[in-house]
Amino acid sequence: MNRVSSAYLASYVLSLLGNSVAGVVLPLLVLQITGSVLATGAVAVASALPAAVAGLVMGVVIDRINRRTASVITDVISALSIAALPLLDATAGLALGWLVLFAVVGSFGDVPGLTAREAMIPGIVRAGRMSAERLLGLREASGAMVMLIGPAAGAALLTAFDGVTVLWLTAATSAAAAAVTLLIPREAGAIAATGAGPRRVVLRDGWHTLIRSPFLMVTTLLSAGLVVVLAGFQALVLPIYFTLQHRPELLGLVLSALAAGLLAGGGIYAGAGHRGRRRTWFRTGLVITVVGFALMATLAGPWLVLGAAALVGLGNGLFGSLMGVLMVERIPDAMRGRVMSLQNSILTLAPAIGMGGAALLVDGSGARAGAVVLAAVWLVAALVAIGARALRDLEPRPASAAELVG
Repeated sequence: MNRVSSAYLASYVLSLLGNSVAGVVLPLLVLQITGSVLATGAVAVASALPAAVAGLVMGVVIDRINRRTASVITDVISALSIAALPLLDATAGLALGWLVLFAVVGSFGDVPGLTAREAMIPGIVRAGRMSAERLLGLREASGAMVMLIGPAAGAALLTAFDGVTVLWLTAATSAAAAAVTLLIPREAGAIAATGAGPRRVVLRDGWHTLIRSPFLMVTTLLSAGLVVVLAGFQALVLPIYFTLQHRPELLGLVLSALAAGLLAGGGIYAGAGHRGRRRTWFRTGLVITVVGFALMATLAGPWLVLGAAALVGLGNGLFGSLMGVLMVERIPDAMRGRVMSLQNSILTLAPAIGMGGAALLVDGSGARAGAVVLAAVWLVAALVAIGARALRDLEPRPASAAELVG
């Protein structure tokens, strides 16, 4: 692994770690300041909706400027939006309005930052002299490590320091991500020339590309379906189940089990993803997730549920890494920012659908019925993906705008 690949993965981990710690610290800070659970939820909503919109708008910017520059800018926005809070606390004092405002400002660094890094992958593959399979597998594994470490680090920091001090450390993490990204050569973030004259970059081209491509439509809906089902389990079904089992402390281990599975799946794909047929990797990953959700839906015992979560993570690590490789190969470079920003915006809103749907199911029929329906939804999604014509040929081929929209 050379300097370019190392810098890319390091900046990805630092950015994700900053967001992970902030996800623990900010809700607790809001709760301490306002004493209101409703206010805490309001800040969460205030950041989620603008993040989706910002992702769409910034997709155009990412397709107009150097992707490395876009990545640095988004990390700086994240750092400044967090650093503003302790500064306000020391001067004017923190109030709910300020928290909401900077949650909205920070949303312009979250989804756009993720999109900028994803759009930069082809350049990193070229400059880093590393296969896309290995790079994406290592990125999935790195993300899983952050899932394991981030919340625990946030909790540990809050134990050692007050919330405002932890915010400074969180802002420093995002700033460090921006600094490390600058170690990547600028050429790695350049948009490939098409030779067709000046590029006309408009937002609706991302929608048109996605809608007209059976491949992109199926893969986007598959990813959204996975997020919906996971959100339904994590936010409602499993909290109720562990509460009824008088083992609420095990709920936190679900995320750890999922992350451990992702770490294993990403690591396996990074080491062996270049071998064998991609269709086999795809089906294997999907089948493992189907088995995992089916076992989870039985709610037969706390430790079985945790083992099932690890299986879901393992399968997702396998086919999720492959999906990343396919996005690199099959989205034209000039369209990458707009298409990926649209996909990421959809995935940002998907958890709300999962939580809302699960709430209706659990309220009407109970946790077990809700779990069965969620597992059935994923089974149908997996069967549709396996049978879809657009996903029958997954072998390497160059991105083609005509192929995607024709």
